[in-house]
Amino acid sequence: MPELTILQPPGWPVPRGYSNGVAGTGRVVMVGGQVGWDQDGRFAEGFVAQAAQALRNLLTVLQEAGGKPEHIARLTWYVVDIEEYRIALPALGAAYRETLGRWYPAMTLVQVSALVEPDARVEIEATAIIG
Repeated sequence: MPELTILQPPGWPVPRGYSNGVAGTGRVVMVGGQVGWDQDGRFAEGFVAQAAQALRNLLTVLQEAGGKPEHIARLTWYVVDIEEYRIALPALGAAYRETLGRWYPAMTLVQVSALVEPDARVEIEATAIIG
């Protein structure tokens, strides 16, 4: 198990689906933004399917450094439609847990006007710490 510690200030409400902060020591691995396409460049259909594929792609890159989901200290999500994200939350939560389990790193999610790949609905980047 990695040496990562969830940072939860006393008295703050416990966040759902993410952490306020994560601290750790070890080798820092940064995974560039991953989109929801397969190894042949074909995009999955729909927001949840693209998010799940982007998470799988992120894990594939992280594995190259010997990392696992529990090494992820931070995720940044970029979406082109925040309402699409909100509507998809129940299914997205299930896809997230199926891919990353119940490890919830510090996360940020922002809506952007566009992503580099025109068919992408979401792009996810990560910072991991491998002890």
